[in-house]
Amino acid sequence: MICHRKKSKSLVIVTVEETAATVIENVKRSSYGRQYMLKSVLMDPGGASKAGSRIDGVEVVAGSDTVMEFVCREWVDEVLIALPKGTPFPETFYSYLLEMGVTVHLNLLKAAKLEGRRQNVKQIGDYTLLSNSFYRTSLKQTMCKRLMDIAGGIAGCFFTAILYILIGPLIYIHSPGPIFFAQERVGKNGKRFRMYKFRSMYPDAEERKKELMAKNQVKDGMMFKIENDPRIIGGEKGIGGFIRRFSLDEFPQFWNVLKGDMSLIGSRPPTVDEWMKYERRHRIRLATKPGITGLWQISGRSKIKDFEEVVRLDKEYVDNWSIKEDIRILLKTVKVVLSKDGAW
Repeated sequence: MICHRKKSKSLVIVTVEETAATVIENVKRSSYGRQYMLKSVLMDPGGASKAGSRIDGVEVVAGSDTVMEFVCREWVDEVLIALPKGTPFPETFYSYLLEMGVTVHLNLLKAAKLEGRRQNVKQIGDYTLLSNSFYRTSLKQTMCKRLMDIAGGIAGCFFTAILYILIGPLIYIHSPGPIFFAQERVGKNGKRFRMYKFRSMYPDAEERKKELMAKNQVKDGMMFKIENDPRIIGGEKGIGGFIRRFSLDEFPQFWNVLKGDMSLIGSRPPTVDEWMKYERRHRIRLATKPGITGLWQISGRSKIKDFEEVVRLDKEYVDNWSIKEDIRILLKTVKVVLSKDGAW
């Protein structure tokens, strides 16, 4: 089964048809049932054929043969595995979930011999569960990071307003059209949101991207980067190139930070088409909220053309996260932006 917290979180409960109604009722009676939006996965043979049906008002979205694809492509924060006695435990599935950065809840009786990265015990309905995750923070750490984001978001929005007055008219004069560019991106654990930038490219940039894919300098097309991009307003030496060199186009994202879609520090949020190409190991990039800056940006930015290196850096950030590390990355970002290192 999968639960999604209202407007911000999602949880999956994996069970079998004979006990699904009981498990769903248990979760509905718990705090998870009040705060999360629920969906279910049936691990019975042929469980995928039940997709689209409902059990106690909860939609069935996948079976054992389709659940990995669902988790990899959709918004899933947490998974609860609640299988009846005698049902083989899906250890490979469990390992894959942790690899993707998904928090997994297990019945303590089932979890005794299983390894996990960060674990804690919690209660959901009548179930005593061991929760396992690749990334977990304390309430204090979460609050500190969010307060830092709010402070940074407010300051960033103030400077965005000033930049709008200064560069907004220049963008419009050189390329009539919207001053801001909005695009659907994929955030934490697959949650989609609208990300904002100052428009540095001509209005038909998205259409022309298809024509330029052959020139993409990132391996396997997992991201899109080309030098001297012809879609930039005025070219590299024009207004578009100027605001990109100094990362001024990123300032409207402080509004995303203030809203809670993004953080100051994290991985860069992929576009939907990039996200759909992800393999299981790539999903760990978004175990945390995406950020305006991160390890990738201070380690070469556009100079890094191997997507697997980007994933490695993002995984390193998730694994070693701390407020101190966020501050270090933030300070290093200022230096990198002012030096225009790797920006194009």
